[in-house]
Order: sequence, then C-alpha cells, then structure tokens
Amino acid sequence: MDRQKLIMLPGPTNVSERVMRAMLNPIINHRGDEFRDLYKGVLDKTKRFFQTQGEVVILSSSGTGGVEAAVWNLIRPGDVAVVPVFGEFSMRLAETVELAGGKVVRVASDFGKIPTIDQLKLAMEQQEKVKALFLVHNETSTGVAVPYVEEATKIARDHGAFVVIDAISSLGGYAIPVDRWGVDMCITGSQKCVAAPPGLALLSVSERVAEYLKDSPPKTRYFDLPRYLEYGAKGQTPFTPALPLYYALDEALEELLEEGLEKRVERHNRMSVGIYDGLAKLGLGAVAEKSVRSKTVVASYYPQGVDDSKFRKELAQDKGVVIAGGFGPFAGKVFRVGCMGQINEAYVETTLRAIGETLTAFGN
Repeated sequence: MDRQKLIMLPGPTNVSERVMRAMLNPIINHRGDEFRDLYKGVLDKTKRFFQTQGEVVILSSSGTGGVEAAVWNLIRPGDVAVVPVFGEFSMRLAETVELAGGKVVRVASDFGKIPTIDQLKLAMEQQEKVKALFLVHNETSTGVAVPYVEEATKIARDHGAFVVIDAISSLGGYAIPVDRWGVDMCITGSQKCVAAPPGLALLSVSERVAEYLKDSPPKTRYFDLPRYLEYGAKGQTPFTPALPLYYALDEALEELLEEGLEKRVERHNRMSVGIYDGLAKLGLGAVAEKSVRSKTVVASYYPQGVDDSKFRKELAQDKGVVIAGGFGPFAGKVFRVGCMGQINEAYVETTLRAIGETLTAFGN
C-alpha cells in the first residue's frame, strides 16, 4: 500500500482518523430506529452548519448532484434564470439550467475575475420575470470567491426570484448564514470544508421552496426534494443511503461544531493568507485578483517552462503532497491548492516547502 500522502486538493481533502473510524460502525437497517436516530442527529448538526431553522436534505451523491437537484427542482421549461459565469463550474451550472429547459441569462466575466454587482443587478432588471439566481460562491477552477453573496441575494429576492448558492467548495471555510441572508437553497459537499469523505451533497431548502414544490413537483425521481422532505420528517431517506458516509458526516460535523464555525472560518482565512504569501515569496502569481481571492482554493500560475503533469507527479511521488492542475483555458498553466477542512500550519509549511523544492529541481 502507498504511504499516506498529504491531500492538498480542492477536494477531496484530508480526513481525520476519528472520522475515518466512524465508517467502521456496523451496517444497520436504514428503515429502523438506529438509522432514524443517526439521521435526525445529522440533520440537526447540518442545520446548525447552514445556520438555518429550515429544512435540509442530504443526498448520496457528489456536490454536482446537489446542484442538479437544485436546478431540476426549481426550473421548468421556459423559466428565466440569471447565472454569473466566471469559471468552469459556473459555466456547468448555466448548462445544467439549459438542460432543464430554462433560459439562461449569463452575466460573464474573464476567468480569474467576477462580474460586478452592478452587472448582476442590471441583468435582473432587464428581465420581465426571473425565476432564480444561481450563484457559484467559490469558483473552484480559478480560486475566485464572490464577496457580495448577501447583496446579490437581496437583489434577487427584490425581483421575486429564488436564490440558489453553490457553496460546494466554500461553506465551512466561509460562513453563509442561510436564514439571515434569505438564501433559498445552499449546496455543499461532504469532501470539502466539512472534512468528510466524498459522496454526500448537503442542501438547505427554504420554506418558500418547499411551498413552491407542493404545487409544482419536479420531474425527477432520485432528486425529488419533496420526497426527501417527506421521508426526512420520519427520520428516513427515500432511497438507500450511503450508510458509512452518514456515520463519517455525523462525526465530521461534530468535529466542526466542537471547534466552532467562527473559529473554523478564521482558521481557513489565516491558512489561506499563509499559502498566498508563501507562493508569492516563491515568485508565483495568483490567478485571482486580490480582492476576490478564495480562502479555500488557491490557484497559482506556473513559472514559464514547467510541465504541469510532470511537476505534480514529482510533487506527489517524491514529496508526498498532492495538488490539482488547471481547468479549461488554464490547463497546463495553473496548479491549485486546496485550503480546507483539516488545514493547519503544518500542512501549509509542508506544502510550500515541497512546492519550492520541486520547482528548484525543475530549474526554477
């Protein structure tokens, strides 16, 4: 078996031994009392994480499944949705809305930047009726985070639109108070800042969305959110859950709440500053403009002449540190470092030292 590497990806990320051990709990009847107790406990912790008194749904899927669930539950053919597009994942989100039959109003910017709040506001105003705003909070492909989620939510709700926030790679590294900000659906994944294994998507569902779905049920079976809400009230899921992952999520959320959400957010902020500063000392420039740099995903340009795949392979095999490459137009030009979940000073120091030594070995 290979030695355990330091996983500095933008997800999945490092998982504590405590959380890993939780998956060794015995298999139980997912229609029985034991699962009911487990599930209700997980839902309660998830609500505290989202800062909501509303409903939450946990899907045995990746974060992309959570996004797809949000889109197919809200969008009907011909509905207009506003989607800021400034990276790979926001582009995918816009395409998902179109697959559901929606009409997408893209508010685009160059990758590495974000559309301005004024551009977003104008896009809302120019439409007769907008069904929903779908906003990626943290664009994992470019290391860019949107700083105006609360303001964007207010603008959308002023136009009667639902607000869906893709916070898959950010919630927990950032606080998004769902109820206070008026977010209708917020989505995250177990394998990011929650620091659990991959395979679960977590969604908050506002009362406004729940009421809408009563009169307009979605045309999807596995992602039928009203069905999840109905079963959730009984402490069950409509379909067989990924049971070991529920044990792990329960323990990871317990770790998060023991630390405190505010302290976890502060730790992510502090560690990201350390990574950005350390990379700058190595002469490496960030993809994102400073005002919109992500606290959870750091995207950095390579020095000229460095081969991406060879660099990352050497880093993983020789130094035991695993990072990610770039997407789309950034493929081969950029590497990405995850700053999430269990991130601490030792992880940051190890990663920066490994990157520096590997660059030196590559003649930089």
